[in-house]
Amino acid sequence: MSSLKEALYKQCLDYVQQRMQAAEQGIKEAQKAASDDTKSSAGDKYETGREMMQQETNRNMAQLNEANKLKVALTLVNTTAEFKQVETGSVVITNNGNFYLAISAGTLTVNGENYFAISPASPIALKMKGLKVGDKFSLNGKTYALIDTN
Repeated sequence: MSSLKEALYKQCLDYVQQRMQAAEQGIKEAQKAASDDTKSSAGDKYETGREMMQQETNRNMAQLNEANKLKVALTLVNTTAEFKQVETGSVVITNNGNFYLAISAGTLTVNGENYFAISPASPIALKMKGLKVGDKFSLNGKTYALIDTN
């Protein structure tokens, strides 16, 4: 199970790094476009272009900040611990899907099996926390039975 956790963790880390690289690239492109924009006789056009580039830079900075928060959250995930009940870092197999409590990173695939990488603060993770194999919970009218957890 720990090799599964390590594979899922690595995919989460790759996800965060891709988001960080995309945001950094966007910042560089916006800054380059802003510096390439030359003052024309129509000053308003120049100011509008600069403002749009600044907004793009700000948007990418916000995305970079969010990616950094995800990276910090990943540092709290233990990939080697054997859990008796569901907690951050757990892989949870249910009758309605497989989950990895780490960060919200969408669907991850390991050995042909799909796992939903979810935040420990998500509604479904909050319902699962503290549960053990054999326990059940309901969310949005759907009942989940824990088949395996670690």
